[in-house]
Amino acid sequence: MLLPKLERAGKLDRIGDRLQGAVQAALPRQWLRDFLHGVWLGHPLHPALVDVPIGAWLSAAVLDLMPGQRPAATTMVAVGTGSAIPAAVAGLNDWASLSRAQRRVGLVHAVANVGAVALYSGSLVARLTGRYRLGRMLGWAGLSMASGGAYIGGHLAYKMGAGFNQAVPELHRVDDGWHQVGHLMEFSPGTLVTRKVNEVPVAIYRDGDRITALLDHCAHQGGPLSEGDITQVDGHACVVCPWHGSTYRLDDGEVVHGPSGTDQQTLPTRVMADMLEVCLPD
Repeated sequence: MLLPKLERAGKLDRIGDRLQGAVQAALPRQWLRDFLHGVWLGHPLHPALVDVPIGAWLSAAVLDLMPGQRPAATTMVAVGTGSAIPAAVAGLNDWASLSRAQRRVGLVHAVANVGAVALYSGSLVARLTGRYRLGRMLGWAGLSMASGGAYIGGHLAYKMGAGFNQAVPELHRVDDGWHQVGHLMEFSPGTLVTRKVNEVPVAIYRDGDRITALLDHCAHQGGPLSEGDITQVDGHACVVCPWHGSTYRLDDGEVVHGPSGTDQQTLPTRVMADMLEVCLPD
């Protein structure tokens, strides 16, 4: 199959590595990268932005089949083409933080989408200059290209795991009920200690009498949070993933810096007879 071959296509790395460096250089500000990752939204921004151009282009294709709808179809083409630009910027920002195999497939996904935008741009120009038949043909070609790009994007997300919370599936391996993870004295304040619950690694952080348990695998790409540095961000103790730098508050798992766009999953804790216990969230 083609897509598995793309995952192993090392020849794409020469282009991908250069593009990755260019994207990172073009987005040097942490706050801008966080915004584009969707830190403020609570999940990746790119998939939400993509709904606008796809919806507009699909609407244009339907309107092109209906009599008397040329102005409306032209408007939809313009909306879709214009909204594709911020969606692409957010997508490139996410792409630059992926693994090498994911970047290979993501590069082809991006090329397909650039082709779709080019075709729709030509369609818009043709429509505005009175060549409506050509505009329709270019629009349908653009929709076909965008559909192919969407298929590749689906492979990237659902088969290769790009963009979804990598930690949450670990919850399905934890049995119901409370699980003992150690004596309270084993958890020194200000440090991360790893324990396993049903073979699932959990990072424990103690701040005085308050204890937080987080799934140890980073939500972004599964990095070991227990091996990350602890830092202060806006007065909150935070852990920085050692793989890609995603930063989470240790009191509640909230993401404060990307590339993760989602919070880190925490587990409820309690102390019973000097034993620390954790359980699945409600």
